[in-house]
Amino acid sequence: MKDTCHLYTELAWLWPMWGDAATEYAHYCQHVTGLIRQYAQRPVATLLDIGCGGGKNAMNLNREFNVTGLDLSPAMLVQAKELNPDCTFVQGDMRICRLGRTFDAVLMDDAISHMNCRADFVTAFRTAYDHMNPGGVLVVTPDVMIETFQQNKTTTTPATRDGLDVVFIENVYDPDPTDEQYETTILYLIRDHGNLRIESEHWTMGIFSLDTWRQVLRETGFQVHEGLYRPGEDEYTVFACVKAR
Repeated sequence: MKDTCHLYTELAWLWPMWGDAATEYAHYCQHVTGLIRQYAQRPVATLLDIGCGGGKNAMNLNREFNVTGLDLSPAMLVQAKELNPDCTFVQGDMRICRLGRTFDAVLMDDAISHMNCRADFVTAFRTAYDHMNPGGVLVVTPDVMIETFQQNKTTTTPATRDGLDVVFIENVYDPDPTDEQYETTILYLIRDHGNLRIESEHWTMGIFSLDTWRQVLRETGFQVHEGLYRPGEDEYTVFACVKAR
């Protein structure tokens, strides 16, 4: 099945309804901020949010840092700017973009999952490293790793706003556990004042082992610290990576 990018183009208007920026994203950003403060070897004032999407993390992190967001999707960046008018947002590819400046901290959230081959995975971390000041911290959280992947897992998220009822149905499946890819399929059940519209999405995502994460981050040049983030019943490994002075 061919990959699509509807959520990042013509369906980007749905993104504000998927996850609440002031609660769900705030909790994660508090965790990120704590890790940055714990491991930074320099004062931290600036942060680059790589793969910032619609700006929900930026909204929360901007309370602590001067945030710049980077994303490939112009439609998502429009939303990010509307949500965060005092932040800077730049359109660019996380594998190759160079902004010509460095930051005290970097966040790479779930956009890293779109790096679906080893070469892209490596170059994305090189982008983070090249944009960091010595003593700064990169925080990155894998959505899944080979050790934690749940075959055929399906999650359902309902949302309602201004006469619009949307259900996001997300399924993950790995058709070939011997490679470093898996599939995410999303159904959007959109009811506008009761009138149903169904859209679908298919992405090929990257999945790597814990040891691969450790190896790539260390070979990039980071000092790597590991911890766990537990939002409710879920559990994620979080890497806090320091660029040596």
